[in-house]
Amino acid sequence: MSQQRQVFRFAVIGGAGFLVDTGALYLLHEIGLNLYIARFFSFAAAATFTWIGNRRYTFESGPHSRWSIPGEWFRYVVAMGAGGLLNYAVFAALVALHQGFRQQPWMAVAAGTAAGMLLNFILARRILARPPG
Repeated sequence: MSQQRQVFRFAVIGGAGFLVDTGALYLLHEIGLNLYIARFFSFAAAATFTWIGNRRYTFESGPHSRWSIPGEWFRYVVAMGAGGLLNYAVFAALVALHQGFRQQPWMAVAAGTAAGMLLNFILARRILARPPG
């Protein structure tokens, strides 16, 4: 599969992951967690969702993965943590510095998601793409 096609599929899965992330954030905030703690858990939910989607759809690793399912998930979530840290830093800075982002946190989630996407694509491709041969 071409890298352009993988980038497109990664973006589609990421868009769906954005919806999971935002939905979980609002739900967790509604039940009483502050935005910063809620975002930690919403990111974890979105990372798990995107691992499943990217594993099956973007990189089609399926049964040909180099690692066991739990091992692959762990590596993916840890690797996504790098982009996640960038994502979270952008989110937290915007929420802390601007009232508009506190009132509409989805905009801060979107900005953070965009910031981490390229880094996450590179890392995910290294983990989920089928090994040669």
